[in-house]
Amino acid sequence: LFHYFFPLCSSRVVQEFKSSPKDCVGHIHDTSSTSTVAEESSAEGKMPPAEVKEDETKQVEKTETKEEESSPPPTTAAPVKKNANPEADKKRLADLEARAVAEATASADDSYVPSPSLLNANTAEPLLKQVDGADLNEFERKDSVYSGRSVPIALRAKLEVPIHVTAPGSVVEYAVETKKYDIGFGITAEREEGVTIVKESARADSHQATVTGKFLVGAVPCMLIFSFDNEYSWFREKLVTYRITVSPPAQDVIMAGRRRRAKACHKTVTEDLKSAQNRLDKAQSQKASLQKEIDRLQKGIDELKKSFDVAETEEKWLLARVDLRQEQDRLLQKRLSSGWEDENANGEQKA
Repeated sequence: LFHYFFPLCSSRVVQEFKSSPKDCVGHIHDTSSTSTVAEESSAEGKMPPAEVKEDETKQVEKTETKEEESSPPPTTAAPVKKNANPEADKKRLADLEARAVAEATASADDSYVPSPSLLNANTAEPLLKQVDGADLNEFERKDSVYSGRSVPIALRAKLEVPIHVTAPGSVVEYAVETKKYDIGFGITAEREEGVTIVKESARADSHQATVTGKFLVGAVPCMLIFSFDNEYSWFREKLVTYRITVSPPAQDVIMAGRRRRAKACHKTVTEDLKSAQNRLDKAQSQKASLQKEIDRLQKGIDELKKSFDVAETEEKWLLARVDLRQEQDRLLQKRLSSGWEDENANGEQKA
């Protein structure tokens, strides 16, 4: 998910970014915690004075004196102007940042992969809706600002500010400060695939300098959670002031982005179509084989059913025959043991 959240560089790294814009991708720079490139270069240029022996010093002075006598007088160099054209520097920084946004957006769009829920949807509309992005007929390029001033966060408590981002290529910029004390601050992004840590939660000295940052959201929809954590404090309430700005992309960025996403999505859909077609062929072959086996078994079952019906008919006939023979056997045994009733009646009359 790294491709979906690109931190953007700040004004301190213009010189580094000028040579290679990609060098700044993946690093968040807070204006309150680092010095400028010029200051760092100046600090690195200062060297401690070397220890020189007295004899060597005199020898060096003599040599320099001779060179000064033989050489023409030096010309005075013109002083170097610092920040001669701040407007040009500002424009150059804006151009570099725009390039970073464009490259990060293109990278996110090129690596776009539809989520399983979109691929498994019953219709094509959910997938196409995410690929298309914002509807240009209804799109209005207007920043969304979420702010709070001196918001109290009780001790052992935590404040979360959820922000729903729906336009791919949106740039999110934030500024956080507190009064008197520090605060735990972090940013996460919740998407269907899981949770991405945009900024690791850590205690920030926002009471000394404003904590600022900027990053690009490449894949939507996502829910950004800005968390202000005071759970570590047992005694103090914190007052937090924050300002979060979500800037949607320009219309031409949206149009270029939907084409890149469509191309990446088409590749995924084509690969899944090929895989599904192979599975379908195997399933149909297996179905045909099983149908043949069912037909063979069904034919055997039909033959067995006929035999079963014959056996059932014979069973009924034999049950009746057995009942008849049992009744006949009982009556014959009675006659043999007790005699015939008519014979017994005639004998009594003669007597």
